[in-house]
Amino acid sequence: MIKHFRYILIVSVLLSACSNTKYLVPGQKLYTGGEVKIQDKDIKKSDAKALKTELEALLRPKPNGDILGLRVKLWIYNKTRTKKTKGLAHWLNTKFGEPPVLATVVDLEKNSNIVQNKLQNESYFQAQVSGDTVSKPKGKTAKAVYTVATGPAYKIRKVTFPQGKGSADTAVAGTSAQTFLKPGNNYNLDVIKNERIRIDARLKEEGFYYFSPENLIMRVDSNITNHQVDIAVTVKRSTADRAKNIYTIDNIYVYPSYSLRDTSLMLDKGFKYRWYNIVEKRKTVNSYIFANTVLMRPGEVYNRTNHNNSLNRFVNLGPYKFVKNRFEDVSTDSSKLNVFYFLTPYKKKSLQFEILGRTTSANYTGTQVNINWLNRNAFKGGEALKVTLFGSTDVQFGGNNNGFNVYQAGIQTTLSWPRFISPIYPKADNAYIPHTNFTLGYTLVDRQKLYRLNSFNASFGYQWKESVHRSHELNILNVMFVNPQSVSKLYLDSIQSTHNPALKHVIEKQFTLGPSYGYTFTNTTEDYRTNTIYYNGKVSLSNNVYGLVTGADTTAGKVKTLFGAVFNQYVKLENELRYFHKIGLNSTFASRLIVGVGLPYGNSTQLPYSQQFFIGGPNSLRGFQARSLGPGSYDPRTDVKAGDFLPDESGDIKIEANVEYRPKLFSIVRGALFVDAGNIWLLHNGGRPGAAFSKDFINNLAVDAGFGLRFDLSVLVLRTDLGYPLRTPYLPEGQRWGFNTRYAVFNLAIGYPF
Repeated sequence: MIKHFRYILIVSVLLSACSNTKYLVPGQKLYTGGEVKIQDKDIKKSDAKALKTELEALLRPKPNGDILGLRVKLWIYNKTRTKKTKGLAHWLNTKFGEPPVLATVVDLEKNSNIVQNKLQNESYFQAQVSGDTVSKPKGKTAKAVYTVATGPAYKIRKVTFPQGKGSADTAVAGTSAQTFLKPGNNYNLDVIKNERIRIDARLKEEGFYYFSPENLIMRVDSNITNHQVDIAVTVKRSTADRAKNIYTIDNIYVYPSYSLRDTSLMLDKGFKYRWYNIVEKRKTVNSYIFANTVLMRPGEVYNRTNHNNSLNRFVNLGPYKFVKNRFEDVSTDSSKLNVFYFLTPYKKKSLQFEILGRTTSANYTGTQVNINWLNRNAFKGGEALKVTLFGSTDVQFGGNNNGFNVYQAGIQTTLSWPRFISPIYPKADNAYIPHTNFTLGYTLVDRQKLYRLNSFNASFGYQWKESVHRSHELNILNVMFVNPQSVSKLYLDSIQSTHNPALKHVIEKQFTLGPSYGYTFTNTTEDYRTNTIYYNGKVSLSNNVYGLVTGADTTAGKVKTLFGAVFNQYVKLENELRYFHKIGLNSTFASRLIVGVGLPYGNSTQLPYSQQFFIGGPNSLRGFQARSLGPGSYDPRTDVKAGDFLPDESGDIKIEANVEYRPKLFSIVRGALFVDAGNIWLLHNGGRPGAAFSKDFINNLAVDAGFGLRFDLSVLVLRTDLGYPLRTPYLPEGQRWGFNTRYAVFNLAIGYPF
C-alpha cells in the first residue's frame, strides 16, 4: 500500500508541474520560447543548423526554465503565491520560484532587428527577418517564430596592409602573415574586431606602448562583383605621434613599503641594485628579492609580455597585498619610459585558527583543529615561514570499528624561498615565481586499543611552472621514518590468529630516503573549451643507489641498515588522467583513470605501508567503505572476525576508473550519476590468497554505481553520494555481480571527487 501511495504521489507532482497554465488569467498566454526558421536553400544544412542555434541564443526574453519538460520553478512560484512578506511560503516563492514569462512581453520587432543585425555582421548584408507569434486558437501557450531570408554571403576577395615607411605602418604590415582575415572566408565583424586586437597585441611586443586598437581602421569595399569585399588595413591619420613611436625603458623604481599616505616619489631615498632602484624610508627587504620579478631592463624596448609577467611575479612573490604599476614619459620629447612599482605589504606575521569537520564512508566522524603561524618575509627575502600545529579525532559510530578511534597530533614546518636555491636551474622568465621548499614535520597517530605510530618527515626541493598549463615539482630529498609504539596485545593476537602479514606490515618500522619528481598538465581552467584534460604523473625513489652499493637483498637474507634502521628500497610510479566534456551549457561528462605501480626490490618485498595504495571511499569507489577493499580477490572480512576491528587494506599496485555525468538541476544544485571500478593488488601475494597481481586482474575489479547531489555554496561545494556495490571481487565466482540496496554506502564530502 505504501509503495502504491508513493507512485501516486510522484505522478500527482508531475501532473501538477504540467498544469502551470491554469493559473493564467483569461487572455494571457505562457511564452514557450522563440524559434528561427531559415528559408534560404543555398545554405548548407550544417551551416544553417549552426546559424539557427547562434541566432536563437540572441532572442529575449528567455522562457521559464524546465527540467525534462517540467517547469519546476514556475510550479513552485504558483503553489507558494502569498500576500505575506515573511514565512516559508514567501521564502520559497522568492528564493526558488520563477514568475511566468508571458507572450505579451515579447518584442518581435526588437528581436527581428537584433537577428538581422547579427546576420549582417556575419556576411549576410541583404538579410531580411520577420517575426510573428504562433498559438493555437484556444491554447494557453504561445511561441515566437522568426523567418529569416539570409541572402548571399559576402566573402573576402583581398586584404591589403599599410604600404607607408613609418615605424607604425611598417610594424602593422609586418603582422600580415598571422592575419585572421583570409581571402575566401565570409566577412565577419567579430573577426575584424579581433584582428585589430591581434595587431595591437603584436605592436605592444615591439615597443608601441601608446598604440591601441582604435588607431586602426578597416576599410571595407563591398562594391565588388559576385558578392565579395576587399578589406584595407590602415593606421588612422589622426593617430597621435606618440602612438607611432617605439619606446624603451629608462629607469625602474620599486617601492617595497608603499602606502596611500605616500604622496611623493622620494627618489632621493632610492638606491640602485643591479638594473633597478629600491625606494623606501627604512629597509624592509634585501635588495636581491626583486631580481626574479623585475623582468624589464633599462635600454630594452618596451614589451607587454615582460610588463604583465613582472606584475604577476610581484603579486605571487608573497609579502605583498597590493601591487600598483605606473609608466611615465621621461620627457615630452623623448621615447623613453620610467617604470614604477608600488608595493603594499601584508602584515608580516599572522596567526590563524581553523576547525574542520569531516565524515568518511567507514562511518568515521572527525574534527581537526589547525593553528597556523605565518611569517611572510622571514629573512627579508620574501621567504614564507609557516608553522602548523594540528590535532584531529576520528570517532566511528556503527560499523566494525566501535571503540577503535583514531587520534592524531603533530607539527609541520615549511620554509619557502621565492627563487631557485641551486647553481643549476631551468629558465624561468614567465609569469610564475619558482619556489624552493623545505619541510620538517612530526605526526603522532594513536589508533585506540591497537597501536601508536610516530612519524617523522622532511623534504627539500623545487616547484616551478613552465607555462600556464605545465608545472613541475622536484624533491631532491624526501625522508620519512615511522616508528611504532605501544602495540596492544589485542593487535598482536590478531596478527597471530589470522596469520595476516598485512596487519604486521602496518606496525613495521619504515625508513624511506630518496628523490621524487612530479609533472602536471592541465587546461581545465579554460572554460571556453568543450574538452579539457588534467594529467599528473609522479615517480618516487627510495634508497636505490645505497641499496645497490651495499648489495641489499632481503630474499637472500642480506638485510641492510642505514643509521641503524632497516631501510625501504623501491621505485614508485603514479599516473592520474582526467577528461571533461561539456554537454551543452549546464552539463558535464567527467572521467578519471588512475594507474599506480610500486616496485619494491633489494631490501624490500613490498612498499612501506605509508607509500602503499588504498581504494574505496568518498573520493574513490563510492560503493565501498574507505580502505576496505582488496588486495585483489582477497576477502577482507577474514581479518575482521578475529580482532573485531576493520584493518586498512593496502597494495603495491592500483588501477581505478571513474565516470560521472554532472547535470545542473536548479539554482546551486547539481546532480551526479556515476560508475566506479578498480582495485589494488600486491606485487607478491604476501600470504593472502588472491592478493597478487596477475594477467587475470580484470576478474578482480570491483564495480559500483550511484547518484548524488552537489551544492555549490561559492566558498565550497558540499557533496553527497549514494553508492551501490555492483561487483564484489572477494565473493565466490558466480556471486560477484549483484545489486542490493542494503549494502548502499552514503558519502558526505567537500568538493568534487575529481
